[in-house]
Amino acid sequence: MEYEAVIGLEVHVQIRTASKMFCACANQYGAAPNASVCPVCLGYPGVLPVMNREAVRKTIVAGLMCGCSIPSHSKFDRKNYFYPDMPKDYQISQFDLPLCCGGAVDVGGEGFSGAPLPEKRIGLTRIHLEEDTAKLTHMGASSAVDFNRAGVPLMEIVSEPDMRSADEAHAYLTAIKQIMQYAGVSDCDMEKGQMRCDVNISVRPVGQTELGEKIEIKNLNSTRAIHRAIGYEIGRQIDAVEDGEPLRQETRRWDDEAGFTSVMRTKEDAHDYRYFPEPDLMPVNVGEEWLTEIRADLPESPQQRRERFVTDYGITEYDAQVLTDDKPLADYYEEAATGSANAKSVANWIMTELLRGLSDRELAIAESPVPAAHMAQLIGLIEDNTISGKIAKAVFAEMLESGKEPKAIVKEKGLVQVTDTAAIDGFVEQAISDNPSVVEDYRGGKKQALQFLVGQVMKFSRGKANPQLAIQALKQRLDG
Repeated sequence: MEYEAVIGLEVHVQIRTASKMFCACANQYGAAPNASVCPVCLGYPGVLPVMNREAVRKTIVAGLMCGCSIPSHSKFDRKNYFYPDMPKDYQISQFDLPLCCGGAVDVGGEGFSGAPLPEKRIGLTRIHLEEDTAKLTHMGASSAVDFNRAGVPLMEIVSEPDMRSADEAHAYLTAIKQIMQYAGVSDCDMEKGQMRCDVNISVRPVGQTELGEKIEIKNLNSTRAIHRAIGYEIGRQIDAVEDGEPLRQETRRWDDEAGFTSVMRTKEDAHDYRYFPEPDLMPVNVGEEWLTEIRADLPESPQQRRERFVTDYGITEYDAQVLTDDKPLADYYEEAATGSANAKSVANWIMTELLRGLSDRELAIAESPVPAAHMAQLIGLIEDNTISGKIAKAVFAEMLESGKEPKAIVKEKGLVQVTDTAAIDGFVEQAISDNPSVVEDYRGGKKQALQFLVGQVMKFSRGKANPQLAIQALKQRLDG
C-alpha cells in the first residue's frame, strides 16, 4: 500500500523589539544569565503586564505580508501549565481570537534534497502573539534556568496541514524566514533561538481523506535538522502502520546526532491548558486608520524583490532566487550592482567567488571583509580592461584576506593589464618563435592550438596581457 505524509508546522519567531512583551526589560541576546529581568517577567505576585504596541504592530505586519486577514478585535489569554521555564505557571498567549487569521505562503523551485519542487500554496491557520518562556540548560541530573528570554515577544505561525514531504516543509520554513526578515520583524537566527519550529506529522494511505494520528516533534534547532527529522518520522510511522503497531497522539524529541525521534510525553489537548481570557490586559482593537497606516508602510516582499532584480538588473530568475534567499545578501548585491556597470557580472562574482570565500571562512555576508563598494570597484576594473578576469581572481583573494580595496591591490602589486598593442605584439612574436610545431598544428587546422599560444602570451606577460587583444594579434599574425 502507498502512503502519504500530512505535515503542519508551528513556527515560533521572536520579534525584534527594544523591550519585552509586557515589561520594560531589554529584548537582547547574549546578556549575562538572568541579567535582563524584572518582577513582571519573573512573575512576582501583584505585578501587572503592559502591552508592547510595537510587538503588536510587527505581528500585524507579518500577517499582512503573509496575506492574513486582521480582525478588528482580538484578545490575550492565559495558557496554564507548570514547567520550570514558565515563572508565572501560565503563559500570556492568544487562543480563540488571534491577531492574524488565514493567509498563505507560496513555495516551489528546487527542494532541499535537490529534486524539483512544484509550485504550491501552503495555507496558514493563524498567527498569534505571546510571550516567550525562559531557557533551560540541562546539565546531567540538574538544570539551570535563564529568565532573560522569559517575556520576549514571540509570534506563533500555525500552518494548515498542507505539506506532504520534508522538501515542502523545508521550503515553507525558508519562505517564512525570508518574509520575516524582509518585513523587519525578526532576524530569525535559529542559533540564537530567534526562530524555532515544532512539526506535526501523520501518515495515511494515499486517497484517504481521514487524518492519521498526529505526532509532534520538538527539539529542532536547524532547517537541516527539521528536514532530517521529518524524513525519519515519515518512515517510522509508515513502518509502524504496516507492522500493525498502533500510533497514538504524542510528542517526540529529535536526536540530531543519533538521527532518530523518541517519546517525550503524550500530547496535551487545548483543554489541558485551561485557557481563559487574560484579566490584566484589555482586548486589542485594531482600528481601520491604524491598519491603513501599517499597510502603507509594508516593505517589499522577497517575491517582489526577485521580480525587480530580474527587471532592473537583467539577471536570470535563478540568480535572483539565490541572491534574495537571504535579505542581507540581497542588500549586499543591490548595493554592489547599483554602483557597477555590469550587474550580471556582480551577481556571478557574488554567487561564486564571494560566497565560496565566506563559506571557507565560516563568515556570514554581514561579516564579509569585502564591502559591496569594493566588489563594484573590482567589476569596474575588469570592465574597463584595467585587469583581466584571471588577475581579478588573484586580486579578489587578496581582498578577502586583507580587506583592501582592489585599486590599491592592483597598484601595489603592479597588476595593471597590458593593452599596449606594441607590447602584446612582442609577446606574440616570442610565443610564435618558441613554438613552431604548435604554429604548424594551428595552420594545419588544429584550432585548439591557438589556446596554447594564448597561454604562452599570458605567461610571457606574467598574466597581464589583455586576452582578447592577444587572440586578435595571434590570428592576424598566423592567418595573414
